[in-house]
Amino acid sequence: MKSRGLDNFKKWRDQMKKEGKIKSSYPALKKNGDLAELIGVILGDGNIYLFPRTECLRIVGNFKNKGFATRYANLIKNVFGKTPRVSKRKSSNATDIVIYEKYLSKRLGIPSGTRAKSNIKIPLWIKTNQNFSIRYLRGLYEAEGSLCFHQKTYTHKFLFSNRNASMLKNVFQLVTMLGFHPHTSVNQVQISRKEEVQKLKNLLKFRSYS
Repeated sequence: MKSRGLDNFKKWRDQMKKEGKIKSSYPALKKNGDLAELIGVILGDGNIYLFPRTECLRIVGNFKNKGFATRYANLIKNVFGKTPRVSKRKSSNATDIVIYEKYLSKRLGIPSGTRAKSNIKIPLWIKTNQNFSIRYLRGLYEAEGSLCFHQKTYTHKFLFSNRNASMLKNVFQLVTMLGFHPHTSVNQVQISRKEEVQKLKNLLKFRSYS
Protein backbone atom coordinates (compact mmCIF):
# COMPACT_ATOMS: atom_id res chain seq x y z
CA MET A 1 0.00 0.00 0.00
CA LYS A 2 2.84 2.38 0.87
CA SER A 3 4.60 1.82 -2.48
CA ARG A 4 1.32 2.55 -4.31
CA GLY A 5 0.78 5.78 -2.37
CA LEU A 6 -2.38 4.49 -0.68
CA ASP A 7 -3.35 5.27 2.90
CA ASN A 8 -6.20 3.16 4.28
CA PHE A 9 -6.21 5.08 7.57
CA LYS A 10 -6.41 8.65 6.25
CA LYS A 11 -10.18 8.96 6.72
CA TRP A 12 -9.91 7.53 10.25
CA ARG A 13 -7.01 9.88 11.17
CA ASP A 14 -8.86 12.91 9.82
CA GLN A 15 -11.89 12.02 11.96
CA MET A 16 -9.72 11.49 15.07
CA LYS A 17 -8.08 14.89 14.51
CA LYS A 18 -11.49 16.49 14.17
CA GLU A 19 -12.55 14.93 17.49
CA GLY A 20 -9.31 16.03 19.16
CA LYS A 21 -8.13 12.47 19.79
CA ILE A 22 -5.12 12.90 17.51
CA LYS A 23 -3.09 16.11 17.40
CA SER A 24 -3.16 18.11 14.20
CA SER A 25 -0.24 20.36 15.23
CA TYR A 26 2.90 19.86 17.32
CA PRO A 27 4.08 23.16 18.81
CA ALA A 28 7.31 23.63 20.75
CA LEU A 29 7.22 22.26 24.29
CA LYS A 30 6.89 24.71 27.19
CA LYS A 31 10.29 25.29 28.81
CA ASN A 32 9.73 24.66 32.51
CA GLY A 33 10.89 22.44 35.37
CA ASP A 34 8.80 19.46 34.28
CA LEU A 35 10.37 19.47 30.82
CA ALA A 36 13.87 19.89 32.28
CA GLU A 37 13.43 16.89 34.56
CA LEU A 38 11.83 14.80 31.82
CA ILE A 39 14.77 15.49 29.48
CA GLY A 40 17.13 14.41 32.26
CA VAL A 41 15.41 11.10 32.95
CA ILE A 42 15.13 10.32 29.22
CA LEU A 43 18.86 10.89 28.78
CA GLY A 44 19.45 8.43 31.60
CA ASP A 45 16.80 5.72 31.25
CA GLY A 46 14.95 6.56 28.04
CA ASN A 47 15.15 6.18 24.29
CA ILE A 48 13.40 7.55 21.22
CA TYR A 49 12.60 5.26 18.30
CA LEU A 50 11.72 6.41 14.77
CA PHE A 51 8.84 4.94 12.73
CA PRO A 52 7.50 5.94 9.29
CA ARG A 53 4.65 8.10 10.62
CA THR A 54 5.46 8.64 14.29
CA GLU A 55 8.09 8.32 17.02
CA CYS A 56 8.12 6.33 20.25
CA LEU A 57 9.45 7.50 23.61
CA ARG A 58 10.18 4.72 26.09
CA ILE A 59 11.45 5.22 29.65
CA VAL A 60 12.44 2.07 31.53
CA GLY A 61 12.29 1.84 35.31
CA ASN A 62 12.57 -0.76 38.04
CA PHE A 63 9.17 -2.46 38.51
CA LYS A 64 9.67 -2.44 42.29
CA ASN A 65 10.05 1.34 42.29
CA LYS A 66 6.39 2.29 41.88
CA GLY A 67 7.05 5.94 42.67
CA PHE A 68 9.39 6.29 39.68
CA ALA A 69 6.77 5.02 37.21
CA THR A 70 4.03 7.20 38.68
CA ARG A 71 6.17 10.34 38.71
CA TYR A 72 7.44 10.08 35.16
CA ALA A 73 4.12 8.97 33.70
CA ASN A 74 2.66 12.14 35.26
CA LEU A 75 5.50 14.30 33.91
CA ILE A 76 4.92 12.95 30.39
CA LYS A 77 1.22 13.75 30.74
CA ASN A 78 2.02 17.27 31.96
CA VAL A 79 4.50 17.94 29.15
CA PHE A 80 2.69 16.31 26.22
CA GLY A 81 -0.92 16.44 27.35
CA LYS A 82 -1.43 12.71 26.86
CA THR A 83 -1.32 9.72 29.20
CA PRO A 84 1.46 7.22 28.48
CA ARG A 85 1.08 3.45 28.60
CA VAL A 86 2.71 1.97 31.72
CA SER A 87 3.33 -1.79 31.73
CA LYS A 88 5.56 -4.42 33.31
CA ARG A 89 7.82 -6.42 31.05
CA LYS A 90 7.01 -10.12 31.08
CA SER A 91 10.64 -11.19 30.95
CA SER A 92 12.08 -8.94 33.68
CA ASN A 93 11.35 -6.71 36.67
CA ALA A 94 11.22 -3.61 34.46
CA THR A 95 8.45 -1.11 33.82
CA ASP A 96 8.01 0.55 30.42
CA ILE A 97 6.53 4.05 30.21
CA VAL A 98 5.64 4.66 26.56
CA ILE A 99 4.05 7.27 24.31
CA TYR A 100 3.83 7.59 20.53
CA GLU A 101 3.81 11.01 18.92
CA LYS A 102 5.37 12.90 16.03
CA TYR A 103 8.56 14.97 16.30
CA LEU A 104 9.50 13.81 19.81
CA SER A 105 13.24 13.91 19.14
CA LYS A 106 13.16 17.38 17.62
CA ARG A 107 10.95 18.93 20.31
CA LEU A 108 12.87 17.35 23.20
CA GLY A 109 16.27 18.06 21.65
CA ILE A 110 17.33 14.45 22.22
CA PRO A 111 18.77 12.31 19.40
CA SER A 112 16.92 9.11 18.55
CA GLY A 113 18.60 5.71 18.82
CA THR A 114 21.75 4.96 20.76
CA ARG A 115 23.50 7.90 22.44
CA ALA A 116 26.64 6.10 23.63
CA LYS A 117 28.96 8.30 21.56
CA SER A 118 26.71 11.33 21.09
CA ASN A 119 27.90 14.74 22.25
CA ILE A 120 25.08 15.69 24.62
CA LYS A 121 24.89 19.38 25.50
CA ILE A 122 22.95 21.01 28.33
CA PRO A 123 20.21 23.21 26.82
CA LEU A 124 21.02 26.86 27.50
CA TRP A 125 17.58 27.52 28.99
CA ILE A 126 18.33 24.85 31.61
CA LYS A 127 21.96 25.80 32.21
CA THR A 128 21.14 29.44 32.90
CA ASN A 129 18.29 28.76 35.34
CA GLN A 130 19.22 27.19 38.68
CA ASN A 131 15.78 25.73 39.35
CA PHE A 132 15.68 24.11 35.91
CA SER A 133 19.25 22.81 36.42
CA ILE A 134 18.18 21.14 39.67
CA ARG A 135 15.17 19.51 38.00
CA TYR A 136 17.35 18.36 35.07
CA LEU A 137 19.83 16.80 37.51
CA ARG A 138 17.00 15.16 39.41
CA GLY A 139 15.89 13.35 36.26
CA LEU A 140 19.45 12.23 35.53
CA TYR A 141 20.07 11.00 39.08
CA GLU A 142 16.70 9.25 39.31
CA ALA A 143 17.75 7.31 36.22
CA GLU A 144 21.46 6.74 36.83
CA GLY A 145 22.15 7.77 40.43
CA SER A 146 22.86 5.71 43.55
CA LEU A 147 23.58 6.32 47.23
CA CYS A 148 26.25 4.22 48.94
CA PHE A 149 27.26 3.92 52.59
CA HIS A 150 30.17 1.76 53.76
CA GLN A 151 29.68 1.18 57.48
CA LYS A 152 33.22 0.02 58.35
CA THR A 153 34.88 3.11 56.92
CA TYR A 154 31.87 5.37 57.47
CA THR A 155 32.16 6.43 53.84
CA HIS A 156 29.29 8.15 52.04
CA LYS A 157 29.01 8.41 48.27
CA PHE A 158 26.40 9.85 45.95
CA LEU A 159 27.14 8.50 42.47
CA PHE A 160 26.05 9.29 38.95
CA SER A 161 27.05 6.57 36.48
CA ASN A 162 27.05 6.75 32.69
CA ARG A 163 29.27 5.60 29.81
CA ASN A 164 28.79 8.77 27.78
CA ALA A 165 31.69 11.15 28.43
CA SER A 166 29.68 14.29 27.62
CA MET A 167 26.95 13.29 30.09
CA LEU A 168 29.52 12.88 32.87
CA LYS A 169 31.00 16.27 31.99
CA ASN A 170 27.56 17.90 32.07
CA VAL A 171 26.68 16.45 35.48
CA PHE A 172 30.09 17.42 36.89
CA GLN A 173 29.64 20.99 35.61
CA LEU A 174 26.12 21.49 36.95
CA VAL A 175 26.84 19.93 40.35
CA THR A 176 29.91 22.18 40.66
CA MET A 177 27.86 25.25 39.69
CA LEU A 178 25.48 24.40 42.56
CA GLY A 179 28.39 24.69 45.02
CA PHE A 180 29.34 21.03 45.50
CA HIS A 181 32.76 19.39 45.13
CA PRO A 182 32.41 16.36 42.85
CA HIS A 183 35.22 14.22 41.51
CA THR A 184 35.27 11.72 38.68
CA SER A 185 36.29 8.10 38.32
CA VAL A 186 35.70 5.59 35.53
CA ASN A 187 32.19 6.26 34.16
CA GLN A 188 31.14 8.04 37.36
CA VAL A 189 30.74 11.42 39.02
CA GLN A 190 31.02 11.17 42.81
CA ILE A 191 30.13 13.31 45.81
CA SER A 192 32.01 11.94 48.83
CA ARG A 193 31.78 14.60 51.54
CA LYS A 194 29.18 13.34 54.02
CA GLU A 195 27.45 16.68 54.46
CA GLU A 196 27.36 17.27 50.70
CA VAL A 197 25.92 13.82 50.02
CA GLN A 198 22.92 14.57 52.23
CA LYS A 199 22.59 18.14 50.96
CA LEU A 200 22.53 17.10 47.28
CA LYS A 201 20.15 14.23 48.02
CA ASN A 202 17.74 16.67 49.68
CA LEU A 203 18.16 19.30 46.95
CA LEU A 204 17.30 16.80 44.19
CA LYS A 205 14.61 15.09 46.32
CA PHE A 206 16.30 11.87 45.25
CA ARG A 207 13.94 8.86 45.43
CA SER A 208 11.29 11.01 47.13
CA TYR A 209 7.93 10.70 45.37
CA SER A 210 5.40 12.03 47.89
